[in-house]
Amino acid sequence: MGAESGGFGDPPGPTTRLVIADDHDLVRDGLRSMLEGEPDFEVVGEAQNGREAFQLCRSLRPDLVLMDVRMPEMDGLEATRAIKREHPEVGVLVVTMHDNPDYMFEAIKGGAAGYVLKDAPRDELIAAVRRALDGELPMDQDLAARLLRRLADEARESAREPARNPTRPPFEPELSLTPRELEVLELLAQGQTNGGIARSLVVSPGTVRTHVKRVIAKLGVSDRTQAAVRAFELGIVTPTGR
Repeated sequence: MGAESGGFGDPPGPTTRLVIADDHDLVRDGLRSMLEGEPDFEVVGEAQNGREAFQLCRSLRPDLVLMDVRMPEMDGLEATRAIKREHPEVGVLVVTMHDNPDYMFEAIKGGAAGYVLKDAPRDELIAAVRRALDGELPMDQDLAARLLRRLADEARESAREPARNPTRPPFEPELSLTPRELEVLELLAQGQTNGGIARSLVVSPGTVRTHVKRVIAKLGVSDRTQAAVRAFELGIVTPTGR
Protein backbone atom coordinates (compact mmCIF):
# COMPACT_ATOMS: atom_id res chain seq x y z
CA MET A 1 0.00 0.00 0.00
CA GLY A 2 0.98 3.61 -0.23
CA ALA A 3 1.47 6.55 2.12
CA GLU A 4 -0.03 6.55 5.58
CA SER A 5 -2.16 9.12 7.36
CA GLY A 6 -4.07 9.26 10.60
CA GLY A 7 -5.80 11.62 12.97
CA PHE A 8 -4.21 13.20 16.03
CA GLY A 9 -3.57 10.57 18.67
CA ASP A 10 -4.56 7.71 16.37
CA PRO A 11 -2.17 5.24 14.78
CA PRO A 12 -1.77 6.03 11.07
CA GLY A 13 -3.75 3.82 8.70
CA PRO A 14 -2.78 2.68 5.23
CA THR A 15 -3.87 4.83 2.32
CA THR A 16 -4.92 3.20 -0.94
CA ARG A 17 -3.14 4.79 -3.90
CA LEU A 18 -5.32 5.22 -6.97
CA VAL A 19 -4.78 6.33 -10.57
CA ILE A 20 -7.66 7.54 -12.76
CA ALA A 21 -7.38 7.00 -16.52
CA ASP A 22 -10.00 8.74 -18.67
CA ASP A 23 -9.75 11.10 -21.64
CA HIS A 24 -12.52 13.39 -20.37
CA ASP A 25 -11.55 16.07 -17.83
CA LEU A 26 -15.02 16.22 -16.29
CA VAL A 27 -15.09 12.47 -15.71
CA ARG A 28 -11.67 12.50 -14.05
CA ASP A 29 -12.70 15.45 -11.88
CA GLY A 30 -15.89 13.70 -10.82
CA LEU A 31 -14.15 10.42 -10.02
CA ARG A 32 -11.37 12.18 -8.11
CA SER A 33 -13.87 14.15 -6.02
CA MET A 34 -15.85 10.98 -5.30
CA LEU A 35 -12.81 8.89 -4.38
CA GLU A 36 -11.06 11.52 -2.27
CA GLY A 37 -14.20 11.78 -0.19
CA GLU A 38 -13.08 8.47 1.32
CA PRO A 39 -10.49 8.96 4.09
CA ASP A 40 -8.38 5.96 3.06
CA PHE A 41 -8.26 6.73 -0.69
CA GLU A 42 -5.63 8.93 -2.34
CA VAL A 43 -5.64 9.76 -6.04
CA VAL A 44 -1.91 9.89 -6.85
CA GLY A 45 -2.16 10.34 -10.61
CA GLU A 46 -4.40 10.99 -13.59
CA ALA A 47 -3.99 9.86 -17.20
CA GLN A 48 -5.71 11.04 -20.37
CA ASN A 49 -4.98 7.84 -22.31
CA GLY A 50 -3.85 4.28 -21.82
CA ARG A 51 -0.21 5.02 -22.56
CA GLU A 52 -0.09 7.63 -19.80
CA ALA A 53 -1.80 5.18 -17.43
CA PHE A 54 0.85 2.56 -18.19
CA GLN A 55 3.66 5.08 -17.63
CA LEU A 56 2.11 6.23 -14.33
CA CYS A 57 2.03 2.62 -13.13
CA ARG A 58 5.76 2.42 -13.84
CA SER A 59 6.54 5.55 -11.86
CA LEU A 60 3.92 5.54 -9.10
CA ARG A 61 3.10 1.84 -8.53
CA PRO A 62 -0.51 2.51 -7.44
CA ASP A 63 -2.68 -0.08 -5.76
CA LEU A 64 -5.48 0.28 -8.31
CA VAL A 65 -6.12 1.97 -11.66
CA LEU A 66 -9.65 3.05 -12.60
CA MET A 67 -9.47 2.52 -16.35
CA ASP A 68 -11.75 3.79 -19.11
CA VAL A 69 -12.08 1.59 -22.22
CA ARG A 70 -12.12 3.98 -25.18
CA MET A 71 -9.16 6.38 -25.06
CA PRO A 72 -6.72 7.77 -27.64
CA GLU A 73 -3.18 6.49 -28.29
CA MET A 74 -3.70 3.29 -26.29
CA ASP A 75 -7.17 2.13 -25.29
CA GLY A 76 -8.03 0.86 -21.84
CA LEU A 77 -8.03 -2.82 -22.81
CA GLU A 78 -4.55 -2.65 -24.32
CA ALA A 79 -3.32 -0.59 -21.36
CA THR A 80 -4.74 -3.13 -18.93
CA ARG A 81 -2.89 -5.95 -20.67
CA ALA A 82 0.35 -3.94 -20.66
CA ILE A 83 0.02 -3.02 -16.98
CA LYS A 84 -0.72 -6.58 -15.90
CA ARG A 85 2.22 -7.94 -17.91
CA GLU A 86 4.73 -5.54 -16.36
CA HIS A 87 3.12 -4.86 -12.97
CA PRO A 88 0.87 -7.82 -12.08
CA GLU A 89 0.54 -6.54 -8.52
CA VAL A 90 -1.32 -3.40 -9.71
CA GLY A 91 -5.09 -3.90 -9.83
CA VAL A 92 -7.21 -2.54 -12.66
CA LEU A 93 -10.92 -1.74 -12.37
CA VAL A 94 -12.54 -0.86 -15.69
CA VAL A 95 -14.91 2.12 -15.32
CA THR A 96 -16.79 2.76 -18.54
CA MET A 97 -20.05 3.93 -20.08
CA HIS A 98 -20.17 0.87 -22.36
CA ASP A 99 -22.42 -1.89 -21.03
CA ASN A 100 -21.01 -4.34 -23.57
CA PRO A 101 -20.42 -8.03 -22.71
CA ASP A 102 -17.57 -8.24 -25.23
CA TYR A 103 -15.77 -5.33 -23.56
CA MET A 104 -16.35 -6.95 -20.18
CA PHE A 105 -14.96 -10.26 -21.43
CA GLU A 106 -11.86 -8.67 -22.98
CA ALA A 107 -11.27 -6.58 -19.84
CA ILE A 108 -11.38 -9.60 -17.54
CA LYS A 109 -9.35 -11.69 -19.98
CA GLY A 110 -6.77 -8.89 -20.15
CA GLY A 111 -6.28 -8.82 -16.40
CA ALA A 112 -8.90 -6.46 -14.98
CA ALA A 113 -10.20 -7.27 -11.52
CA GLY A 114 -13.70 -6.10 -12.44
CA TYR A 115 -15.95 -3.84 -14.45
CA VAL A 116 -18.29 -1.05 -13.34
CA LEU A 117 -20.36 1.49 -15.27
CA LYS A 118 -19.69 5.23 -14.98
CA ASP A 119 -23.34 5.99 -14.28
CA ALA A 120 -23.38 3.67 -11.26
CA PRO A 121 -24.44 5.38 -8.00
CA ARG A 122 -21.60 6.72 -5.87
CA ASP A 123 -21.99 4.05 -3.20
CA GLU A 124 -21.91 1.32 -5.84
CA LEU A 125 -18.74 2.64 -7.43
CA ILE A 126 -16.98 3.04 -4.08
CA ALA A 127 -18.07 -0.49 -3.15
CA ALA A 128 -16.70 -1.78 -6.46
CA VAL A 129 -13.33 -0.16 -5.74
CA ARG A 130 -13.24 -1.69 -2.27
CA ARG A 131 -14.26 -5.11 -3.57
CA ALA A 132 -11.51 -4.99 -6.19
CA LEU A 133 -8.97 -4.05 -3.51
CA ASP A 134 -10.23 -6.83 -1.23
CA GLY A 135 -9.88 -9.43 -3.97
CA GLU A 136 -13.60 -9.69 -4.66
CA LEU A 137 -15.11 -9.54 -8.16
CA PRO A 138 -16.89 -6.15 -8.50
CA MET A 139 -19.60 -7.40 -10.82
CA ASP A 140 -23.06 -8.92 -10.74
CA GLN A 141 -22.62 -12.58 -9.73
CA ASP A 142 -24.66 -14.02 -12.62
CA LEU A 143 -22.77 -11.91 -15.14
CA ALA A 144 -19.47 -12.87 -13.52
CA ALA A 145 -20.36 -16.55 -13.76
CA ARG A 146 -21.23 -16.20 -17.47
CA LEU A 147 -18.00 -14.38 -18.24
CA LEU A 148 -15.94 -16.92 -16.31
CA ARG A 149 -17.63 -19.79 -18.17
CA ARG A 150 -16.77 -18.05 -21.44
CA LEU A 151 -13.16 -17.76 -20.30
CA ALA A 152 -13.18 -21.45 -19.44
CA ASP A 153 -14.51 -22.33 -22.89
CA GLU A 154 -11.79 -20.25 -24.54
CA ALA A 155 -9.08 -21.75 -22.33
CA ARG A 156 -10.30 -25.24 -23.24
CA GLU A 157 -10.21 -24.34 -26.94
CA SER A 158 -6.71 -22.90 -26.57
CA ALA A 159 -5.54 -26.12 -24.98
CA ARG A 160 -6.55 -27.94 -28.17
CA GLU A 161 -4.40 -25.60 -30.30
CA PRO A 162 -0.99 -25.40 -28.58
CA ALA A 163 0.80 -24.28 -31.73
CA ARG A 164 -1.42 -21.21 -32.10
CA ASN A 165 -1.73 -20.50 -28.38
CA PRO A 166 1.53 -21.15 -26.50
CA THR A 167 0.84 -22.21 -22.92
CA ARG A 168 2.02 -20.33 -19.87
CA PRO A 169 4.79 -21.84 -17.69
CA PRO A 170 3.73 -25.16 -16.17
CA PHE A 171 2.18 -25.31 -12.72
CA GLU A 172 4.93 -26.16 -10.26
CA PRO A 173 4.19 -29.24 -8.12
CA GLU A 174 5.62 -27.59 -5.01
CA LEU A 175 2.99 -24.86 -5.35
CA SER A 176 0.13 -27.35 -5.50
CA LEU A 177 -3.12 -26.38 -3.83
CA THR A 178 -4.56 -28.14 -0.81
CA PRO A 179 -7.92 -29.94 -1.16
CA ARG A 180 -9.68 -27.07 0.64
CA GLU A 181 -7.96 -24.48 -1.57
CA LEU A 182 -9.13 -26.40 -4.63
CA GLU A 183 -12.69 -26.31 -3.29
CA VAL A 184 -12.42 -22.56 -2.78
CA LEU A 185 -10.94 -22.11 -6.27
CA GLU A 186 -13.76 -24.08 -7.91
CA LEU A 187 -16.41 -21.92 -6.21
CA LEU A 188 -14.43 -18.76 -6.94
CA ALA A 189 -14.29 -19.77 -10.61
CA GLN A 190 -18.09 -20.00 -10.62
CA GLY A 191 -18.24 -16.30 -9.73
CA GLN A 192 -19.21 -16.83 -6.09
CA THR A 193 -18.44 -14.14 -3.52
CA ASN A 194 -16.52 -14.83 -0.32
CA GLY A 195 -19.84 -14.90 1.53
CA GLY A 196 -21.25 -17.45 -0.90
CA ILE A 197 -18.15 -19.62 -0.63
CA ALA A 198 -18.31 -19.41 3.16
CA ARG A 199 -21.92 -20.61 3.14
CA SER A 200 -21.14 -23.44 0.72
CA LEU A 201 -18.20 -24.71 2.77
CA VAL A 202 -19.72 -23.86 6.19
CA VAL A 203 -16.76 -21.75 7.25
CA SER A 204 -16.33 -18.10 8.19
CA PRO A 205 -15.81 -15.37 5.56
CA GLY A 206 -12.46 -14.64 7.22
CA THR A 207 -11.36 -18.21 6.63
CA VAL A 208 -12.40 -17.92 2.98
CA ARG A 209 -10.43 -14.68 2.58
CA THR A 210 -7.34 -16.46 3.93
CA HIS A 211 -7.79 -19.35 1.49
CA VAL A 212 -8.38 -16.97 -1.43
CA LYS A 213 -5.18 -15.05 -0.62
CA ARG A 214 -3.22 -18.31 -0.55
CA VAL A 215 -4.73 -19.46 -3.84
CA ILE A 216 -3.87 -16.12 -5.48
CA ALA A 217 -0.28 -16.33 -4.18
CA LYS A 218 0.21 -19.94 -5.28
CA LEU A 219 -1.13 -19.27 -8.77
CA GLY A 220 1.08 -16.21 -9.14
CA VAL A 221 -1.73 -13.79 -9.96
CA SER A 222 -2.97 -10.51 -8.50
CA ASP A 223 -6.65 -11.13 -7.78
CA ARG A 224 -9.44 -13.71 -7.66
CA THR A 225 -10.59 -13.03 -11.21
CA GLN A 226 -7.17 -13.81 -12.60
CA ALA A 227 -6.94 -16.83 -10.30
CA ALA A 228 -10.01 -18.20 -12.08
CA VAL A 229 -8.52 -17.43 -15.50
CA ARG A 230 -5.24 -19.12 -14.52
CA ALA A 231 -7.11 -22.15 -13.17
CA PHE A 232 -8.96 -22.53 -16.47
CA GLU A 233 -5.71 -22.23 -18.43
CA LEU A 234 -4.06 -24.89 -16.29
CA GLY A 235 -7.09 -27.18 -16.41
CA ILE A 236 -7.34 -27.18 -12.60
CA VAL A 237 -11.06 -26.41 -12.81
CA THR A 238 -13.73 -26.41 -15.51
CA PRO A 239 -17.19 -24.81 -15.55
CA THR A 240 -18.56 -27.99 -13.96
CA GLY A 241 -15.73 -28.66 -11.54
CA ARG A 242 -12.33 -30.46 -11.63
